[in-house]
Amino acid sequence: MKKLRWAMDGDFWELDASTPRTLEGLARPAPGDPIPLGLSRGSRLSRAKQLHFMQRFMTAPFVPSYAAASDGLALHRALTIPFSENWFVSLLGQFNLHKFWSSLMNESGETPPPSSASSWRQHMERIGRHLRNKSLYALGFSSELLLTPDDTLLLSLDSHSYSHGNKKTPRKKAVLHHKFPNHNLTVEAVSPGLFVDKSGNYWDVPFSMAIDLASLASDAGASYHLCMHHNTGSPTQFEGDQSTHEPPATLLPGLSLKTAFSFKQNFDIWRSKAQKLKMVQPYDMFLSTPHVSASGIIGAALTASVGDCSVRAQDGSQDSNGFSFQASGVKSAFLADLFASVSFAAQHGNFQRLYLDLTRFHARFDFPSGSRFLSGATRVTQDLLNSQQPSLEAIQAICPNTTLSLQQQIAGPFSFRVDSGVAVDLKNQDWPIRVDEPVFAIEYALHVLGSAKAVAWYSPKHQECMVELRFFEI
Repeated sequence: MKKLRWAMDGDFWELDASTPRTLEGLARPAPGDPIPLGLSRGSRLSRAKQLHFMQRFMTAPFVPSYAAASDGLALHRALTIPFSENWFVSLLGQFNLHKFWSSLMNESGETPPPSSASSWRQHMERIGRHLRNKSLYALGFSSELLLTPDDTLLLSLDSHSYSHGNKKTPRKKAVLHHKFPNHNLTVEAVSPGLFVDKSGNYWDVPFSMAIDLASLASDAGASYHLCMHHNTGSPTQFEGDQSTHEPPATLLPGLSLKTAFSFKQNFDIWRSKAQKLKMVQPYDMFLSTPHVSASGIIGAALTASVGDCSVRAQDGSQDSNGFSFQASGVKSAFLADLFASVSFAAQHGNFQRLYLDLTRFHARFDFPSGSRFLSGATRVTQDLLNSQQPSLEAIQAICPNTTLSLQQQIAGPFSFRVDSGVAVDLKNQDWPIRVDEPVFAIEYALHVLGSAKAVAWYSPKHQECMVELRFFEI
């Protein structure tokens, strides 16, 4: 899931969410109002490259995943064919172990256990017959072509991911990455596009196209994003989901243009200058210095939309209370608002010793709507000056979206990690504060690579489990 990252930039530059629901292993976040922008990419390996690496260097012939709402337990494998130094083609395969075992057990329950050689032969024939069931398998295609040193074209085809009625429709995607001297350009077209909303519901959009131009990420200073989204067709609930939620308005047909500017500043409260163990390489070079630090982000975002996706400005359901404008007689809207985020991080240990040499804590407080926060703060201040008790709505408006993360080394390269949001609902007097979408993970640091790790995570809310490979992500 997307929460399984030390996200220092908040949820404003929303990264793709990891999910075992597709062979590609990704779902795009539904754009927000006016943030998150919805198409900011993290530096990560494709699913095909992850599987190839784990098969070749980690002695993992099959990589498991689990999704309770769709396939249950499944096994994945990839075959990578390098046609040249600049062109790699991968075939992705999935075997539905849960479905195979269930069908085998259902038939075995009606058949007595084998007691002779002929019975064993019949039993093996039944197993072979089940293995020939085409519904147990899913195939995918992935191609990565380095056009120039600065241009990469990614093509993928997932033959198992989308179901429209009784008809299976392959999921097709094309992504072009271009590196400018100080910017990154991403152009993506996908049919159908898989999105996940804030509530964790998955949606298929028949056709989605997006363009994202972003300044290079930096630890501090100014940055900006310019995004264009175009959706065609009505979004439908993803296969296996049975909820009756309405699709996010930002996924409805139409065209939207977004831009965001922000300024970030980091502060080192304390950083250890003690010498590390000599002749001992840290399990992760980015996690080798104890420190206490903080960071802050403030910015503004603007959205102009045309089509059905602009109707969200007509109701009061949006989180943003910023400046908005609608043209009469035309389905169009303009939204603008401020946003801010404050982060606090602390680390103990150098991640060099065999036991308990790394403890990390990270807290992030996001204010996605500056106008909503200022309005709530003004009402609270007025109530206090008038010796009145502030309303729950005003206090709720100034409460940030909180995300907490904790990581603890267990032994050697293994560490345990939990990421979770904290939801505040003051109207619920019994449980005003609750845990929101926790994600538990076991990480295995590949210290010979400097900063890389294999991650096995589980999301109780979505009942999903996945094994991933990540480089240079802390």
